[in-house]
Amino acid sequence: MNTNKQMICATPEGLKIAEEALKKWCYGEELNLSKKLTGCVGRSTIQKFFKGEKIKVVKFQDICKELKIDWEEIAGLKNSPELPNHETPKLEIAQESQIDIDALVEQMRKKVSAYIRKNCGTMKVLDMTQEIGLDDIYTDVNILEKITSRRPKNIEKILAECKIEDLERFSLNTGIEERIPGLAAVERYSKLMIFGKPGAGKTTFLKRIAIQCDSGKFLANRLPIFITLKSFAEAEKKTNLLKYIYSEYSINDISERESIKKNLQQGRAIVLLDGLDEVKQEDDKRVVREIRKFIKDYDASLFIITCRIAAKQYVFEHFTDIEMADFDDDQIKEFVTKWFKIKDAAKAETFIEKIEENQRIKELATNPLRLTFLCWLFSESVDFPENRADLYEQGLEILLRKWDGTRSIERDQVYRKLPTKRKEDLLSEIAFTTFQEGNYFFKQRQLEEYISNYLQNLPDAQTDPEALLVDSRAVLKSIESQHGLFVERARNIYSFSHLTFHEYFTARNIYTSRNQKQELEKLVEHITEPRWREVFLLTGGMLKEADDLVLLMKHKIDQLLANDEKFQHFLKWLEQKSSSVKVFYKPAAVRAFYLECDLFLSLNLSISLDLDRSTDRLLGFDLKRSALLDLDRSLYRYLSAFRGYRSRSSISSSLLSTQISILYFLSLSLDEYPKLQQKLQELEEQLPNTDEENWDNLEQWVEIDGRNWTEQLRAVMMQYRNIGHDWQFNENQKKLLQQYYDANYLLVDCLKECHLTRSVREEIENTLLLPVQKG
Repeated sequence: MNTNKQMICATPEGLKIAEEALKKWCYGEELNLSKKLTGCVGRSTIQKFFKGEKIKVVKFQDICKELKIDWEEIAGLKNSPELPNHETPKLEIAQESQIDIDALVEQMRKKVSAYIRKNCGTMKVLDMTQEIGLDDIYTDVNILEKITSRRPKNIEKILAECKIEDLERFSLNTGIEERIPGLAAVERYSKLMIFGKPGAGKTTFLKRIAIQCDSGKFLANRLPIFITLKSFAEAEKKTNLLKYIYSEYSINDISERESIKKNLQQGRAIVLLDGLDEVKQEDDKRVVREIRKFIKDYDASLFIITCRIAAKQYVFEHFTDIEMADFDDDQIKEFVTKWFKIKDAAKAETFIEKIEENQRIKELATNPLRLTFLCWLFSESVDFPENRADLYEQGLEILLRKWDGTRSIERDQVYRKLPTKRKEDLLSEIAFTTFQEGNYFFKQRQLEEYISNYLQNLPDAQTDPEALLVDSRAVLKSIESQHGLFVERARNIYSFSHLTFHEYFTARNIYTSRNQKQELEKLVEHITEPRWREVFLLTGGMLKEADDLVLLMKHKIDQLLANDEKFQHFLKWLEQKSSSVKVFYKPAAVRAFYLECDLFLSLNLSISLDLDRSTDRLLGFDLKRSALLDLDRSLYRYLSAFRGYRSRSSISSSLLSTQISILYFLSLSLDEYPKLQQKLQELEEQLPNTDEENWDNLEQWVEIDGRNWTEQLRAVMMQYRNIGHDWQFNENQKKLLQQYYDANYLLVDCLKECHLTRSVREEIENTLLLPVQKG
């Protein structure tokens, strides 16, 4: 029986029922019905159905099933007053046809199951010693229905979509296009071309589809066929795709071969073609030609092809192009939880905490390959390297060397001639030049010029400008497609894929410079610019000995306030005040504490300098002495406690907090401060009742008496604690003090992360936040 000839159509009465169902379930739109179907029924077939034309029985049934109507009734195969019989295929024939093709599908699914399980059931990447079950680690992916690089946008419009200070979060899946689940896309479209960056999870996604289909959990009435196109291209016998499938699946029996072919013809197969970009250049045309012929011969089946972004522009008729989205926060957590569940579940929570603390590491984790690397690294040491430059260097080792190498993939000839060091030098030059200019996005033409300028100075370089342009274009596409370090944000507009890489290669350019000390001096000129912060830390981490860098930083920071007498007077007070407080902390930490209090800042710098009150208590230090720091900090808070409050609840909260803090200090009974205790007791008694029924009086007290109370408090602070002085800094001076503070915070982070001689480290700590010694 030839199933191709088993055709059926709807009766006029059946069409009326179908059209009503279309309105009910698909808003009357055939396009909506097409999207809801599993992909085996194309739009042209749906149009024929509603015109009353004959279509294949299996497709007729799929349409009726989606519309929630009885296909036999629509075809007039049931005797009823509403639907008289018409000249249509007999019910027995239709049933026989369905049973026949279903049996063939089931028969071949059992035949290919072992192959699917063997080739798609596990994954092994990077330096893993053992394979991992795909079901144990797989995290559902999302896709973008519009290719990012094809957006017609200019740099100004891209910048308008993101904040420069948050560029490390500006990735392909952030606020640009709507994301949909990957499996939903497979159900929506019958033919898909899936693009993605290196390590985006394209192969893993195809394997997941094959495994889910094989187990009957997804597209259960389809036959999964998974082919690695690189293997097909390099097969010893240069055969066509169908014969290659027979060979791969060990299908030698003629009847079984006919069954495979019939499944393909009837649209009951899902053909998964993985890694078109991995095919060698010499095999490319032949493989593409074979794919096109195969799709044409078996057009009724579902097809999915994967390819890296920026690979050659492949065009396949009737295919929908989509793009793999980066992982979001929930996907990162899911993947990490599954990864460590296999080895050590307790580490998952610690891993998540660590990357939440470091946004730049978290940014690396949005790519499945890099996330796998981070998990593998973390499982070995229960932490990330203290030196962030080491971490990024190891990550780039994967992108630049290992990822293609472990799979024996060869890329474009021009780019292949560049050793890894040359590639890093090229990326470093581009990063440094663009970062200095403040350019995070650049036009393709500009990027190609940077590459041409680099290539023309290499041995055996092209001298012809046009040839150089061709080579630079090939190199750009290779960097994008092979490593994912460049990303086309919109048509002909590029950037580094993450700000982290832009910063890393900028720092590397400084580190590898022949005139390193001169470059360090230039770097220090940017010490008050927040966007250079990571470059400082990365450069310091790369240096074998960072003494020169931190000494240059210290000198530059001191010069920020050196020529202003008011600032120097302020720093002298800071020195005197901190030295008068006898505590078990580093003097620099105490100076940082009072600087932060006086400028109403968070205690980031002082804590970074080991001013950790929990440690103080843990080691049994003098609680009374530590309480003085707590008191001074609270007193600073009270100075601004009643300014700017508008809500009753915030006023009440502030007053209550003030009362509790003062009473806490009074309860310590510090005998050496009786007058201070007395004054604070008097101030505490002036505070109004904070009960809810007294809210009206609270607001009135703040408006009338709050400022007077604050000035009394200031006087007490100045007399008994030598704090709370009104320095009367203007706005420009306040801005400069903030820069001074931030620069010192950066310097302290460098002390923690960079390798320094002991003498230099001690010199900087001992002179931190002190007035400049003249002469």
